[in-house]
Amino acid sequence: MILSEPERIADALARSYGVHAVEVTEIRAGTVTINFRVVDDTGCRWFAKVYRGELERERAAIELAEFARQGGVPVPEVRRTLDGQLIDERVPMSLWEFVDGETAEGGLIGARWPAVGQVLGRLHRRLAEHPAAAPTLRAAAGVRDVGRAWQSFDRIIDGYGNRATLSRFEQWAWEAAKERRGLLDRAGAILAGLPELTVQVVHGDLASPNLMLCGDDVAAVIDFQPSAPRFAAWEIARIGCDPRTVMLGDEWISGLPELLIAYRDEHPAARVDDLVSTVAAGCAYTVASTYPLAQPFDDPSAVTPSLELYARARHDAALLMLERLAEVQDSLRDRLKR
Repeated sequence: MILSEPERIADALARSYGVHAVEVTEIRAGTVTINFRVVDDTGCRWFAKVYRGELERERAAIELAEFARQGGVPVPEVRRTLDGQLIDERVPMSLWEFVDGETAEGGLIGARWPAVGQVLGRLHRRLAEHPAAAPTLRAAAGVRDVGRAWQSFDRIIDGYGNRATLSRFEQWAWEAAKERRGLLDRAGAILAGLPELTVQVVHGDLASPNLMLCGDDVAAVIDFQPSAPRFAAWEIARIGCDPRTVMLGDEWISGLPELLIAYRDEHPAARVDDLVSTVAAGCAYTVASTYPLAQPFDDPSAVTPSLELYARARHDAALLMLERLAEVQDSLRDRLKR
């Protein structure tokens, strides 16, 4: 007898976790995992994540999430298997407490700015203690290798140029890539003009889909990457300058300082240079990034209407940040150096 995917999940839950599911419903979210909402026979809700990638990498990501949770960061609790494992390798999947809320894809507004800043500051304060790497200072040019970015843009620009026909999105992506390639020197100059910035263990993918909100409060930080040192300013920009927020209007210019002040209150060791450099680092990184302009080549199956909308928002946000950069940096410097 061939089991359906929900039946297979229910069987694994009983066998490996002692959880007896009465409802297993797929959640249409996530790009590298298949996710399910589970209700057990006691009425308790769970979140089951089925993996399609390298399990050692996924296990390392769960371990980092656990480390953050132990430091008071709102991270869902992972339930171990009956024999104490983080992942049931036979499926393979992990099981988490279910968190009510919605992702931050609607953008940051109002009281969400300081709420997100507080949680982000707590997260970075905790991850600065991670044994994988102590915080250190590095040249800001490391935020994005602009030399390699030239090669990346040339690859996709030439690739589109060699296609006999282009879809509407591919035609737009081709033009956007040519426009952004023309801005790479400016991106490199922005990074060269910044002071040395802090590199430490970070979440690794802290964009709006991975931040759960309940009203204006942060309900959970989800989907960590394995522990690796990256620029703290870059990660702050991932959420504080998320394209979905920037394209809502000018509130991001006044809201970002509120996020950073709350961040510093929660993480007093944070350096002002890192905070003031947030928009510059995020702007240069986004200008010099080919994602998702390159998806028709790198992962055609990932090109969906929602990804196309995100691509356009990310491009427009990069240009807007570049246009307003001096103004926003002056504002941040004024607020944070008082």
